[in-house]
Amino acid sequence: MRIAVAGLSHETNTYAVASTGMTTEERFLALTGEAIRERFTGTGWAVGGILDECARREDDAVPAFFAWAEPSGTIDSAAYAALKEHLLQALRAAMPVDAVALELHGAGVVEGIDDLEADLGGAIRRLVGPDVPIAATLDLHGNATPAMADAYDLLLGCHLYPHTDLYDRGVEAVELLHRVVEEGLRPVVHVEQLPILLPPSTTDGDSPATRANQVCAQLEARPGVIDCTLMHGFPFTDVPDTGSSIIAIADGDRGLASAVGTEAARWVWAHREDFRIENDTPESAVRRAANATSFPVVVNEPSDNPGGGSPGDGTHLLRAMLAAGLSRACFGFISDPEVVQAAIGSGVGTRVKVNLGAKHDDLHGLPIPVEGLVRCITDGRFVLRAMLSGLELDLGPSCRLTVDDVDIVVTSKPFQTIDPEVFLLHGIDVSRYKVIGLKSSQHFRAGFRDLASLIVTADSPGLTTNRVDVFEHVRARRPLWPISPEARYVG
Repeated sequence: MRIAVAGLSHETNTYAVASTGMTTEERFLALTGEAIRERFTGTGWAVGGILDECARREDDAVPAFFAWAEPSGTIDSAAYAALKEHLLQALRAAMPVDAVALELHGAGVVEGIDDLEADLGGAIRRLVGPDVPIAATLDLHGNATPAMADAYDLLLGCHLYPHTDLYDRGVEAVELLHRVVEEGLRPVVHVEQLPILLPPSTTDGDSPATRANQVCAQLEARPGVIDCTLMHGFPFTDVPDTGSSIIAIADGDRGLASAVGTEAARWVWAHREDFRIENDTPESAVRRAANATSFPVVVNEPSDNPGGGSPGDGTHLLRAMLAAGLSRACFGFISDPEVVQAAIGSGVGTRVKVNLGAKHDDLHGLPIPVEGLVRCITDGRFVLRAMLSGLELDLGPSCRLTVDDVDIVVTSKPFQTIDPEVFLLHGIDVSRYKVIGLKSSQHFRAGFRDLASLIVTADSPGLTTNRVDVFEHVRARRPLWPISPEARYVG
């Protein structure tokens, strides 16, 4: 088979515009042609799974265009128009094709366009025609819509959080496209929307999201059902269709797809209270960590998670760690290019006085005046191992400052802490520390779950706080739980 491979992926936090501005074209990593294959083959991305499965089947995979940006504010309309046109031109050049396989996100919002994925899917459909099947992989934090279901033959959301199965969804997309083209599979996609704003909910252990996945798996095993996936939704986006949903796909039977989606949605609605999260404050979380009897203890800060669109320079948790006088503690990492440049100017082995963090707003805390020893300076380049494996990050010039007995990694660019690699780059073996502070909602579990003796979540004000009820969803087309107790689901 000849399969065009493409994608345009962005998780849009519409509330982030006030702190970090609109998302412009230059913030996207945009690749065309063989550069996509070179960058993503063998990696843990969905597009990596697509490319690898095509190679395994000896398909003629045609890398067309792929663009991705870190979660951030609403996409500038001109940026989207340019990226969309690049993608369509690349697909046009790849034709004729037997199928199209895409990596998208599901929570893309453009200035003037609330549903990036539906808009893009409609344009791709008009280009390739009605007979070429189109499969799209999605992040489970997508706000899935019926319009998306109309635009694609297959919508395949990942199931796990941390998203360690993105690669698997890419493989599945190619497998199902083969069944469509070669075996006559007739996928019918149904999106069953729920009036729920789920906080970031891990699928580790016996969590509510794990149990929901088990229900979906049982429904997916029924004859005629192709897929059943809980989409958690992205609560940090104010658009009419924000919320959780079930994507159900059946073979040629719209009634079956609808019934399966409704049954899964009823289970989630009946168990919605199980998803409520009560977290420590930074101060109480640090006290728990300091009083633990086995180490290391990981304290994660979801409220300033760059993986959800926050600036990554918040100081609430770091301030609490410094105030507590912890010993053998490390923090990774805070984004502050001004401090990095001051450290570079001062030099390794010197002490530098700086105001650390909080350069974007005061929601995520105030700058912390510190005097730190510059322990090392790096280029900020390393390869992820635990999730999105194989991706080389470039966080720009970075440094390690020691303030009292806390080692702090400071970078020029934000990114959430997924695994210990950023610490190792700066000479820190986290297994030898008592307390590890980091910025991430759940993805950190991929790299730290087997290392930590205890995980404590320290929530505070921020653009990605677990308290999703503090965000006004003025554009929502229906009341949303838990903001509105009167919210109802009638499946």
